[in-house]
Amino acid sequence: MIQFDHVSKIYDQEKAVQNVSLTIQKGEFFVLVGASGSGKTTTLKMINRLLTPSQGRIIFQGRDIAALPLKPYRHHVGYVLQTSALFPNMSVLENAAVTLNAQGIKTKAARPKIEQLLSEVGLDPNKYAQRMPHELSGGEQQRVGIVRALAAEPEVILMDEPFSALDPISRQQLQQLVAKLHEKLRTTIIFVTHDMDEALQLGTRIGVMQHGLLEQVDTPTDIVLHPKNAQVAAMFKTQQAPTVSDLIALGFYQLKDDTSNLPTIKPESTLAELAQAFLNQSEQLVQGNDHMVVTQHDYLRYMAQQ
Repeated sequence: MIQFDHVSKIYDQEKAVQNVSLTIQKGEFFVLVGASGSGKTTTLKMINRLLTPSQGRIIFQGRDIAALPLKPYRHHVGYVLQTSALFPNMSVLENAAVTLNAQGIKTKAARPKIEQLLSEVGLDPNKYAQRMPHELSGGEQQRVGIVRALAAEPEVILMDEPFSALDPISRQQLQQLVAKLHEKLRTTIIFVTHDMDEALQLGTRIGVMQHGLLEQVDTPTDIVLHPKNAQVAAMFKTQQAPTVSDLIALGFYQLKDDTSNLPTIKPESTLAELAQAFLNQSEQLVQGNDHMVVTQHDYLRYMAQQ
């Protein structure tokens, strides 16, 4: 769907992105991960044509994006920023309808769709549609930003560190929300983060960037188990722990009598695997113990202390 063909971006004779070749398939949840200055946000901005490659081409559905009319092209690409960037003088409904307004659809006509999407992201439209941005928490503002990106039904959504400014509980809730939305809608998502655990939790595939180089592209499992080089291994080394056993050792569990209908999770499962399991069921029975249950609330309490 999106192809990078030997793409570089040069600032003041320094290569921020160096000779990246990459294909992102339709429907993927592709995560670009790396430290600050690694080139991941520059890469994202080139997809949206906020920046122009110094060398190489970016191909979208078989065509060089540089040759496409900018406004129609951006109708295909949604963008969620680190801060929600809501217009302070506009209601939630009006903010969420901005992308549809740009396509000539009036807010009144867009309202049913916006209200449905607000419900999808956990915001009751009867309570939130007419609220102003200053009346929302940071997590709620980001949910509105996600609705705005989804409203025009883009084929690709770009997400640039969208949860990094949030508290741990809100961040985890939104990670799970985006994973659920992707599973339901199968929209192609390209997600930028510096958080290795977030990358492992969300990505169908992960692209690891360092000093402008794309060091490795692989599945989360292969990134951790088969790192391409020492740099990638060092970045993900700490992500092999903690596990469900670690949560239990710290007291983050419940004892329940009736666990007959609960799915089981292995004690050696990683927290990324536990988070994925919570997408289907908010309580997980620890394998080997008929009464020990790890709940989503236990997990969030643990994450809040990290």
